[in-house]
Amino acid sequence: MSRYRGPRFKKIRRLGTLPGLTSKRPRVGSELRNQSRSGKRSQYRIRLEEKQKLRFHYGLTERQLLKYVRIAGKAKGSTGQVLLQLLEMRLDNILFRLSMASTIPGARQLVNHRHILVNGRIVDIPSYRCKPSDIITAKDDKKSRTLIQNSIDSTPHEELPKHLILHAFQYKGLVNQIIDSKGVGLKINELLVVEYYSRQT
Repeated sequence: MSRYRGPRFKKIRRLGTLPGLTSKRPRVGSELRNQSRSGKRSQYRIRLEEKQKLRFHYGLTERQLLKYVRIAGKAKGSTGQVLLQLLEMRLDNILFRLSMASTIPGARQLVNHRHILVNGRIVDIPSYRCKPSDIITAKDDKKSRTLIQNSIDSTPHEELPKHLILHAFQYKGLVNQIIDSKGVGLKINELLVVEYYSRQT
């Protein structure tokens, strides 16, 4: 299954707010109408919707998400929390959380077009896993800095998660620790996602 490129509001109306997918918000009434129409939901559907939230928010393919679930299952600790940590430490998500990109697809485009440096080296892989003490900067040219400045200016300034520091005037972000589960910017029950994939892992 390929990455989703269809209408984004359609997914938001079905699954609720997905800040990584789009910075726009649907009308309040449209979300409520869809929820009241849905009726009684089966356990399978509840798990499927939680999985879809995770997939569309982070902009993953089905295969990528399954791979992350398998990696999380082999790691020490709660599989659900490790899964969220793996997804949150992706480079495209870090750029989004730093407000250097307004959405995760926008962050992916910045990385693919080689506008981003990690520790002084160009990284063009959006799924690059950042580590504590990594320094993320814009490439030292006018176009790269303009793209990031436009995003910082246009993104509503919410409080940064504790694991990130932004130096906006230097076009620089710092990862200072692994994220904890409270810092994840998405309302999701990660255990239901793990349960959904339990037969495939």
